[in-house]
Amino acid sequence: MSNPTQIDTDELRERLAAGEKLQLIDVREDEEVNQGMIDGAKHIPLGQIPDRLNEIDKTIPTVLICRSGYRSERAREYLQQLGYDHCLNMSGGMIDWVENQS
Repeated sequence: MSNPTQIDTDELRERLAAGEKLQLIDVREDEEVNQGMIDGAKHIPLGQIPDRLNEIDKTIPTVLICRSGYRSERAREYLQQLGYDHCLNMSGGMIDWVENQS
């Protein structure tokens, strides 16, 4: 059974390739995103999310990204409490994204 709050890297690649409009938010720290980000992602470090809510569109599906999926899950839970109903955590994070590149 799939978890409606999670998206794996394969499904994310498929949805991006299909041209689906997704908002990608990378919650890693500056030194981590310097090693690479998913094209089109917006960088909002986890600790800055409360102050930068105006940069996150509530109306479109949002995928939260971090190194392993732990911090992005915390961000997803926080945003969901604030009424952001279309948030998904990228399970496995950038570790899986990089390892599963074709």
